[in-house]
Amino acid sequence: MKRQDYLSWDEYFMGVALLAEKRSKDPHTQVGACIVNQQHIILSTGYNGFPIGCSDDEYPWERDGKETNQTKYPFVVHAELNAILNSGGKSLTGSTIYVDLFPCNECAKAIIQSGIKEVVYLSDKYADQSTTIASKKMLRSAGVSIRRLVPQRKEIILNFSHE
Repeated sequence: MKRQDYLSWDEYFMGVALLAEKRSKDPHTQVGACIVNQQHIILSTGYNGFPIGCSDDEYPWERDGKETNQTKYPFVVHAELNAILNSGGKSLTGSTIYVDLFPCNECAKAIIQSGIKEVVYLSDKYADQSTTIASKKMLRSAGVSIRRLVPQRKEIILNFSHE
C-alpha cells in the first residue's frame, strides 16, 4: 500500500519557496519564491537579497535611516523578481509562482510581464498597504489568479543525516 502522508503539489512547491528563503541574509524579512510550469516542473527559484556583485557586507540591512539609501529598500531584489530573472530565459507563460509573502506592486508588474498566470502565497501581512492594494488590482486586471495556500500540515522537517 502506498504512503498516504505525501506532500501535495502546492505543499511541495511552497516548501521549495520556503527552503529558498533560507538563503536570504536579510535579518528582518526572508522571502522565497518558486516558479513552476503546468507540468509541475520547477522553472526557477529566488530569494530576497542584493544584486550579484553587490556585497551584503557593504550595503545596509536597516529598515530605517535618515535617507532612503541608508536602508535596504533601494538595493534589495525581491524573491519574485529574482526567480523571474534566474529563469535563464525560459518561457514563464502560463506558470505559477509560489511565494510565502504576497508580492508588492513592483513584483506584480514583473509577474504580469513575464506571463505568470497564478500567484500562490502564504501570508498577506501587508494587505492594507497601498502597494499591496495596487498589486492586487494589477494582478486581477491582467487576469492573474491569486490564491492563498492553506497547508494541510504545519511543518516539514528535513533531515540531512539520512541514515
